[in-house]
Amino acid sequence: MRVNRQIRISPLRVIAADGAQLGIMDVETALAAALEQGLDLVEVAPLARPPVVRIMDYGKFKFEQAKMARQAKKKQHVIHLKEVKFRPGIEEHDFMTKTRHAREFLGEGNKVKVTLMFRGRQIAHPELGRVVVNRVAVELADIAKVETEPKFEGKFMTMILAPK
Repeated sequence: MRVNRQIRISPLRVIAADGAQLGIMDVETALAAALEQGLDLVEVAPLARPPVVRIMDYGKFKFEQAKMARQAKKKQHVIHLKEVKFRPGIEEHDFMTKTRHAREFLGEGNKVKVTLMFRGRQIAHPELGRVVVNRVAVELADIAKVETEPKFEGKFMTMILAPK
C-alpha cells in the first residue's frame, strides 16, 4: 500500500475517514485534506480508474491488521504426523502400550504413522508384519480411519491413520 507522498498518480477518488465520498481530487488537494485532519492518505484500490484513496490513521490500520492476524493464528490447529514403531514379533503388553500412545495422538487430532521395522531374516516373512499392522488398524478403528493402506518401503512397512 502506498501512503501519503508515495502516491503520485493524479486524479484520485477520495473517501473520507467516516466513509463518505469526497469526490475526485488531485494528489496535493487530497493530501492537504488528510494532513488537515491529522490523518494519512492511503491507496486502497490502485488498479481502479481513477485510483481510490482513503483518509485514515495508517498506524492504527496496520495495528488492527496485525491484531486480526494474531487472532486467526491462535484459532488454527496444525495437524502433526506422529510415528509409532512396531516389530513383527512384538509382545502383547508392548503392543497395547504402543497402541495406547497412538490412541492419545489421534485423540489430540494428529495423524499417526504406524511403522513396522523388519531386521535380518524377518524380512522374509512380510505376512507376519502385515498381521501386526492390520491388528493396529482394528484396535484403533473406533477413533481412526486408514488414510494410507500398509505398503512396503525397503525394510519398513508403513500405514497412516487419521482421526475420524
